[in-house]
Amino acid sequence: MFKSLKREIDVVFDRDPAVRSRLEVILCYPGFHAIMIYRVANWLWRRNFKLLGRWVSHLGRFLTAIEIHPGATIGHGFFIDHGMGVVIGETTEIADNVTLYQGVTLGGTSWEKGKRHPTVLEGTIVGAGAKVLGPITVGADARIGSNAVVVKDVPPGATVVGIPGRIVKARGGLDEEMRRFDAYAIGTPDLPDPMSRIVDGLLSEVQRLSARVSELEAGLDPDAHARAVTDAEARIHRLPGAADRR
Repeated sequence: MFKSLKREIDVVFDRDPAVRSRLEVILCYPGFHAIMIYRVANWLWRRNFKLLGRWVSHLGRFLTAIEIHPGATIGHGFFIDHGMGVVIGETTEIADNVTLYQGVTLGGTSWEKGKRHPTVLEGTIVGAGAKVLGPITVGADARIGSNAVVVKDVPPGATVVGIPGRIVKARGGLDEEMRRFDAYAIGTPDLPDPMSRIVDGLLSEVQRLSARVSELEAGLDPDAHARAVTDAEARIHRLPGAADRR
C-alpha cells in the first residue's frame, strides 16, 4: 500500500513543475485524491461489492469534481492535472503513464451494453477539454489537443486537433526524458488549425491556376497577358487573409 502511495506521489513530481513537497501533493492535489479513491472503489468493484464501489466513487466525485467509474481499468503512472470536470466511463481502459488535463471526457456514444468507452494506450496525453468518445483506441504516445473531439481510432504517436479530431502530425514515440521537460512534447507551430491549412491550400491552388491561365493567354496575345497578370494579382489581394500569407 505504501509503495503504491509513493508511486502515485512520484508521478505528480515527474509531471508537475509546480509541486513543492509530498505533503502538498497529499493535501492539495485533487487528481491524486481521485486516483487513490478510484483504487479503493475499483478494489470493491472487482470483488462484487458494486454498490459500495459506486458509492465510494460518488464520494470521490463530490470531493474532487473528478468522476471515475469504479469499473474502469487504469494502469500505473496515471496523472490528472488540475482535474476539474474529468469524466472516465465504466469500460474505459487506460494503460500506464497516461496524462489527462482538466475537462477531459473519456465517454461513450451508445446505450448498449459492452465495450462503449475508449482504450487509451501508454504515454498518451489528452489536453484540457478534449472529448474522446466511443469504443475507439488511442495509440501509444498520441497527443490529443485541447477541446478536440475524437471519435475515430488514433494511430500511435499522432497529434490530433479540432472538431471532429483530425491528425495534423504523425511522429514516432518519445522517450521519458523528453516527456519530462515538455508535457505535450510538441511546440505551438505543431498544433495548427486544420481549416487554416485547407484555406492555405486552396489559395495556393488559385495562385497556381491563375499563373497557368496567364501563360496560356500570353501565347495568344501579349497585351492580354499583361492585363491578366494585373487582374489575377488584384483578385488574390482581395482574398481574405491574403496579405498575411504573403
